[in-house]
Amino acid sequence: MRLSSIITAFEAPFLAQYQEYLLPSHRRALAAMKDCRSQLGPKMQAACDSCHHQMLVPHSCGHRNCPHCQSHESQQWIERQLKKQLPADYFLLTFTLPAELRSLAWRHQRAIYTPMTRCSWETVCTFSQNDRQLQGMPGATTVLHTHSRRLDYHPHIHMVVPAAAIHVAKRLWRTKKGKGKRRYLFNHKALAKVFRAKLLAAISQAGLALPDATPKDWVVDCKAVGSGDKALVYLGRYLYRGVIQEQDIVACENGQVTFRYRNGKTREIEYRTVPGAQFLWLIVQHVLPKGFRRARNYGFLHPNSKRLIQLIQYLLNLDPNRGVAWMRARPKLICRCCGAPMKIIRTRIFPEPRCKIKTGIMPMAM
Repeated sequence: MRLSSIITAFEAPFLAQYQEYLLPSHRRALAAMKDCRSQLGPKMQAACDSCHHQMLVPHSCGHRNCPHCQSHESQQWIERQLKKQLPADYFLLTFTLPAELRSLAWRHQRAIYTPMTRCSWETVCTFSQNDRQLQGMPGATTVLHTHSRRLDYHPHIHMVVPAAAIHVAKRLWRTKKGKGKRRYLFNHKALAKVFRAKLLAAISQAGLALPDATPKDWVVDCKAVGSGDKALVYLGRYLYRGVIQEQDIVACENGQVTFRYRNGKTREIEYRTVPGAQFLWLIVQHVLPKGFRRARNYGFLHPNSKRLIQLIQYLLNLDPNRGVAWMRARPKLICRCCGAPMKIIRTRIFPEPRCKIKTGIMPMAM
């Protein structure tokens, strides 16, 4: 089911109920997704070189929270990450913000999200430098998620980390191996303690008052993910295409919207039904502040370390394109008449207004 049709149906009650909570970024996202690929929005003109057939195609909104757009951008991001893969065991670390701090994070998103990402990286960097097998700078790809599988507000950082590090000064490359089939990177309880201390210090330095009930025990999960392919693909799917796929919206009737999700513990498909206005709020509340980057690379995976990655791949005799052979190209627009690919020759064609106001001197009645 199209999200744009749900926005059209429940926009009025949604605005009436959540007016005081909406930010300008929420309104822009709602307007963009509502008009995405609609007949009332701008269009592109496509032409076929074979049969000279032309047609108008609606523009996509291009908003990073729209589930109907930016599939190609997600694929490009995944491709860039897979090109940096190295021969090491990969781990997926999840740094979760406790429930007691979520209301503070919602009110001060920029002041919390940025330290969350930075402190999670600093924690992993500290552990890597102090580890006997690594003793160097690691690399990491981090993605901020603000939603749970049920679409509730649940800020956490996903970090894909290879169990490897480089000593920049000595130019030494080290990897960490577990004993037997056991894969181990760092102790999750120790990670949680250091992450907690760093983030609380950053929040206090930002001048924000911490709640009285700040918990002592935080949660950091650390699990092996093999070569890292599946973890990167999973993160890439939710990077540019919003928090829900349209195929997971299964029903919209009697003022209620039903969507499905996979339970993280049981791995079974479950369903949640909420009023239409509340469903829109579950979507809109995860719109990030304007200009905020959801994904970041650190260490030897940083964009400024391209030469270092190429050097490592050369020394290890690796093909940088080995992991992207299965990547799909952007789908082509096919001519309905002859089946040949079409080209976009003009963009941003706005529809003419239904009623034009004529100006000039009106003829006098006789």
